[in-house]
Amino acid sequence: MSVDANPLRLTEWTSCGGCAAKWGASLLADLVSEFPATDDASLIVGLAPFDDAAVYRVGEGLALVSTTDFFPPLVDDPSDFGAIAAANACSDIFAMGARVAIAVNVAAFPEHFPREAIAQIFAAGAAVVAEAGGTVAGGHTIRNPEPIYGLAVQGIVNPDLALRKSGARAGDVAVLSKPIGTGLTLAAGSDSDRAAAIAGMRAINRAAAERLMGAREEVGGATDVTGYGLAGHGWEMADRSHLRLVVDTTGLRAYPGALEAAGRGVRTGGDPRNREYVAESLDSTADPAPEALCFDPQTSGGLLAAVTPELADDLIADGWWRVGAFEDGAPGVVLR
Repeated sequence: MSVDANPLRLTEWTSCGGCAAKWGASLLADLVSEFPATDDASLIVGLAPFDDAAVYRVGEGLALVSTTDFFPPLVDDPSDFGAIAAANACSDIFAMGARVAIAVNVAAFPEHFPREAIAQIFAAGAAVVAEAGGTVAGGHTIRNPEPIYGLAVQGIVNPDLALRKSGARAGDVAVLSKPIGTGLTLAAGSDSDRAAAIAGMRAINRAAAERLMGAREEVGGATDVTGYGLAGHGWEMADRSHLRLVVDTTGLRAYPGALEAAGRGVRTGGDPRNREYVAESLDSTADPAPEALCFDPQTSGGLLAAVTPELADDLIADGWWRVGAFEDGAPGVVLR
């Protein structure tokens, strides 16, 4: 949406947007390993190993789930940017099987950034948090040469039921609640292709999480697919579960324009970093285009879950799609 006579294009204010702006997973893992250990028995999920969010027990059957996520614009419209950033931040709460409670804005803007655009970003973010079941209760904004927006989100979960990356079981089917290819579509898709990807990124994962928690005994583990791509986040689940994830790349469900862009040789900036992350645990005979889809960094992606074959059939009937299966074997990702 234009904020004055000259349409504002948020992507002209930044050099790298969305989850593609994340540090490479390999470098981040090295940094995280240097954090001091904690002996706090109430910290159920922290950095050893890290998951989608921290989980802290506050009482019997009750735990606080805490996460933060923010990035520069990956789309031009302020409302789209605010909504996507908020959906992406809330996604980590849903990936743990928790419900969103409150959130606080994390923001930075250039001094002369249009005030109306900032208001639209904040309003869209607050609307998404409300849709997720929570409330924006504050925040902090600083000056910065490039605009940045996201949230720190707090959720609630029964710690005995929380979803984790480490719960996949041999024989589980891997299913995903959204298509992949946001990076490729935004980079090289048509206007209608990009509109479809933006609509998908604006959609929250609340219903997907509630669906998994409603069949908790049939769900082994879960995560959300974001900056490290399907291969990277899938590898994390496989590694934590001491299994291998075999992906059928002929059945990938992509946003319009993504596979075509990959076939033309388009690659996003996060692609080589994501390949490096799984290089030592990758076995791929996939064609180059669908393989690239698996390494494409996603923003506000879907929930990737390891579920029983019976639940997989039900979820697929509800619009999820089959990624592959978890099998016994050396931890890794197999792309076929």
